[in-house]
Amino acid sequence: MTFPEQLRIEIQRNVATALAEDVGTGDLTAQLIPESTDARGRVVTREAAIVCGTAWFDATFSALDPTATVLWHVRDGEPVEPGQTLCDVVAGARPLLTAERTALNFLQLLSATATLTRLYVEAVAGTRARIVDTRKTLPGLRLAQKYAVATGGGLNHRIGLYDGILIKENHIIAAGGIRKVVEHARQIAPSNVFIEVEVERLDQLTEALEAGATMILLDNMELETMHEAVK
Repeated sequence: MTFPEQLRIEIQRNVATALAEDVGTGDLTAQLIPESTDARGRVVTREAAIVCGTAWFDATFSALDPTATVLWHVRDGEPVEPGQTLCDVVAGARPLLTAERTALNFLQLLSATATLTRLYVEAVAGTRARIVDTRKTLPGLRLAQKYAVATGGGLNHRIGLYDGILIKENHIIAAGGIRKVVEHARQIAPSNVFIEVEVERLDQLTEALEAGATMILLDNMELETMHEAVK
């Protein structure tokens, strides 16, 4: 990813938010276990997958037990098979039981995103196509899922509304047409920001290209029309 420091901070924020949501005023069930008890845990995958989210997993246990150790047998981006051991955890029994579901939620969600991305990446292997992500992420977990897409071999599109201009149908209608809105976008866009236009017809495509759009989103097109548009 292009934002390692930002991602590191985001991991801590994600974990803090998730634990606050789950633990609340305290894990009542974990209090049934003597405070001095230690425990060991092991994570084993049930399905073939691309592993992703190990940093979130580690941070969850560290937040509740700074002495906890997680021994990983795989790394983010590696494929695993059913029955394969992913990691072993040693921690206090109380924090281990409290952390396990939140840690697994991160690991499962991000591995799922990376795994599905890898399937799409492999499907277009050998072509000039590339798999690119969107802003349709879970609230609060955008950078995490963007990281998972990159881990699966996909490319990150814009992170949010601030680092790219995507002119959609509603923008075009409100601004008074493709040429007008693209010209305005070129005036306000920083030099490092792309201008992308969503089109549904070939005449819109031509107009967007003539207006100077640097990227085109072909939306809801029949396959034959899309072939013509790409040409």
